[in-house]
Amino acid sequence: MKVTLVGAGPSDKGLLTLKGAQRIRSADVVLYDRYVGEEIIAMIPDAAEKISVGKTAGIHPVPQDEINHMLLEKARQGLSVVRLKGGDPFVFGRGGEELEFLAENGIPFEVVPGVTSAIAGAAYAGIPVTHRDVASSLHIITAHAKNNSAPSINYDSLVRMKGTLIFLMGLAAVKEICESLISSGMDKGMPSAIVENATTGVQRKFVGTVETLPAIARENAVESPAIIIIGNVCTLSERCDWLSGKPLFGRRVIVSRTKPETSKLSDSLRELGCYVAELLPAKIMPCTFPGSPLEGAIERIETHSWLVFTSSVGVNVFFDYFIDAGFDIRMLHHLKIACVGAETEKELGRRGVKAAYRPDEYNGAALARGLSGLVKSGERLLIARAKDGAQDLTRILTDSGIAFDDVAIYEKAPSEQTEIDICADFVAFTSSSSVEWFVQSAANADFSKIKAVCIGERTAAAAVSYGMVAYVSDQATMESIVNKIRELCM
Repeated sequence: MKVTLVGAGPSDKGLLTLKGAQRIRSADVVLYDRYVGEEIIAMIPDAAEKISVGKTAGIHPVPQDEINHMLLEKARQGLSVVRLKGGDPFVFGRGGEELEFLAENGIPFEVVPGVTSAIAGAAYAGIPVTHRDVASSLHIITAHAKNNSAPSINYDSLVRMKGTLIFLMGLAAVKEICESLISSGMDKGMPSAIVENATTGVQRKFVGTVETLPAIARENAVESPAIIIIGNVCTLSERCDWLSGKPLFGRRVIVSRTKPETSKLSDSLRELGCYVAELLPAKIMPCTFPGSPLEGAIERIETHSWLVFTSSVGVNVFFDYFIDAGFDIRMLHHLKIACVGAETEKELGRRGVKAAYRPDEYNGAALARGLSGLVKSGERLLIARAKDGAQDLTRILTDSGIAFDDVAIYEKAPSEQTEIDICADFVAFTSSSSVEWFVQSAANADFSKIKAVCIGERTAAAAVSYGMVAYVSDQATMESIVNKIRELCM
């Protein structure tokens, strides 16, 4: 029984601490705020209870008292509870109030600090919050007080200290803030900046002066979340800018995921400055119950000459079950292995297995055609794949007179995410099933406006069938999809 306050940072999952990630992955219950990054929320285990308490600046759909009692109730049930808060729990995050309540009720707790947006937002905008030649102090101020009342800010003192001023939750009050600083003696020409959606691929930075900043925010329709930075350090924003020069900065890509491994594609795109929205995959449900078809197939493995995989998920499900069930790996020594796709072949390699055959094309039909010329008379295939897999593979094998057992070793169940905003520069598809999943999740959308980047011709054909404009990566790899997107953005 314990409650852990975890600071999630400003959004970029790379800024989440290692301890924070560990606590999230081992939680039974997670209560999270609105501005916690989607990829961090995706770290929460499927088995954990996820509760959105939706807190943003000045908006609390779930009152603080109710949040406190939720934490208490879940902890008293003996559960491992994580309170996931944007930024740092103690930097205007009301973490202290929650801990006081838990302490009064005898609930043990711990705190995992997070990177505050006051520091990270400035850093991602190329603004060092301190500099020996410019500013020797940093002051972080909230523009919101308890019960949404006006905060009591001593602007005279802030101006006299001549340090860097960072205002959080201050967008709605930017005019009042700037006017108050000027009336307290600040030079109207003091360099200032406002950073919207800091640390994300759609971050926007605007630099001006304390006098012009309110108009800049208004004219550019700046929205929350945003931070306000005031001080001479803002003059360094262009010289120290490292984010906006990334090749895909400002681009938005949707990655339609059908398996957990596809997140590697998202990570690669983010490294190039891209904003990635993930359509989460269906849940993988292994069909490995006692007496399952897979168990029977393994017990009869000597009757098969080939073992065939159509996805890296299938590889993982098969070998995880094989090992956990206590089978002897030497039972597989006589088998030749065939697979579809470079990623599946790589997964086999990580298991210490070398594929005897992989077609150049990324589809089951190409696999079947290739096997038709390789499988000898009397040999039998064991196909280990998803339930309701594409029929091209088995149809072509049947037409070629090849004997096989098609064994469903896993099936897909719908994820909790049911819809997604499809406004993007591109949508990345890694299989035809990822196209179907996207179409299902974005029902009634105008797909003719979608630019699809696809891993193979079959995937592209599926996208085109819904009216999308399709581009095919040169190779059937995640790296090649990234390269194709870069090429299209040039």
